[in-house]
Amino acid sequence: MTKTALITGASRGLGLALARSLAGAGWNLVLTARGAGDLERAAAELGATAVPGDVTDPEHVRRLATAVPSLDLLVNNASDLGVTPLPPLADYPLAAFRALLETNVTAPLALVQATLPALRARGGAIVNVTSDAATGAYEGWGGYGATKAALEQLSNVLAAEEPGVRVWWVDPGEMNTRMLADAVGAEEAASAADPAKVAAALSDLIAARPASGRVSLQ
Repeated sequence: MTKTALITGASRGLGLALARSLAGAGWNLVLTARGAGDLERAAAELGATAVPGDVTDPEHVRRLATAVPSLDLLVNNASDLGVTPLPPLADYPLAAFRALLETNVTAPLALVQATLPALRARGGAIVNVTSDAATGAYEGWGGYGATKAALEQLSNVLAAEEPGVRVWWVDPGEMNTRMLADAVGAEEAASAADPAKVAAALSDLIAARPASGRVSLQ
């Protein structure tokens, strides 16, 4: 039986690399991201369904849930870095922090709520992509890290509340992505892991279906 995955933030970086890996394993894919052009090119490459839009938009969340009446895997990968250059918490603009919470915490929870009936029916799984910034005290990363810490605790409680669904909160480690380059510069980002390598490890995790919990891939 063909399995279906919904991946957010799927037009580049880890989301696109994971989509390629799962497509190679025969998964049916529904992909979403804000950049319609890049997303549609990715979907065409992989034979996937593209549903462009912003995961903070409740109407877009409803469209995504409608697109996956049968669902085996939800990957909450879409994320925002926040203000750059990364400011100390003493100077973090509160309006920007609220927006960051909306993207990195509220939107994943909204998608979980919208797709849980389909996931329960299939004994499916949820991957919430987090970061070591959720647990480490890195200067400048307080805003982003706080949102990822919140996402980790949501995942932790969700795993306890939904024993029939696997829930993994996954720290992929540093990857050579545009987001990391925006944070630390392109030169430093270039020395980080290839997203394709990390996606392969994440695909192995999804196939193995271990117990719910926090997973570090590097």
